[in-house]
Amino acid sequence: MQLNTVIFDIDGLLIDSEPLWNEAATEVFRDYGIELTEEQYRTTTGLRTKEFVQWWLSHYKIDKTVFDKAGNAIVEKVLYKIEQKGKIMQGVPYIFDFFYNKQCKIGLATSSPPALIELVVEMTGIKDYLQATASAEELPFGKPHPQVYLNCASLLNSSPSECICFEDSFNGLIAAKAARMSCVVVPHFEEIKNEKWGAANLKLSSLKNFDELHFNLLNS
Repeated sequence: MQLNTVIFDIDGLLIDSEPLWNEAATEVFRDYGIELTEEQYRTTTGLRTKEFVQWWLSHYKIDKTVFDKAGNAIVEKVLYKIEQKGKIMQGVPYIFDFFYNKQCKIGLATSSPPALIELVVEMTGIKDYLQATASAEELPFGKPHPQVYLNCASLLNSSPSECICFEDSFNGLIAAKAARMSCVVVPHFEEIKNEKWGAANLKLSSLKNFDELHFNLLNS
């Protein structure tokens, strides 16, 4: 079946927001006496905020009654930080033009809340390219569960086998592959040599490096 649909993650792929999520979480977690290392943060990249919060606050034996408060505080802080200093990743205008010119259906599928989708769509100027967006925030399970990708494909009226997903996190890669979609990963430069990306159909250092040859390779 020919590929005719592309679905993008958002955080760390379209906008350099992962450091800002870490900043926001660090500020909130500090109130509970928690300091995470960069390595700890990376193990939970791609999870929904509530899962991230539950994982680490439970790990440090913090009472579960504060989970929602902490999660809401992180989201509020990160939206402000992204609006103030979020940087669009290299190749974003190029990659959307590439698939638009191929008349592909285009969507977004993210673990982040709808408010962040709206903010990033506005900042990147991609609204007119999109036919669908899907958030895993209110789903029973977030990435690495495939449901958010399957939901986006359904909104686009596409079969999973017709879809290419672009991801930057391992949890997102697993979600895309579990949805039976082709997956292109664009990892953080410090992780690009990690063998775990071998599960992807293609690994790139930047969105701007994707070209006709890669598209034909995925289609073969």
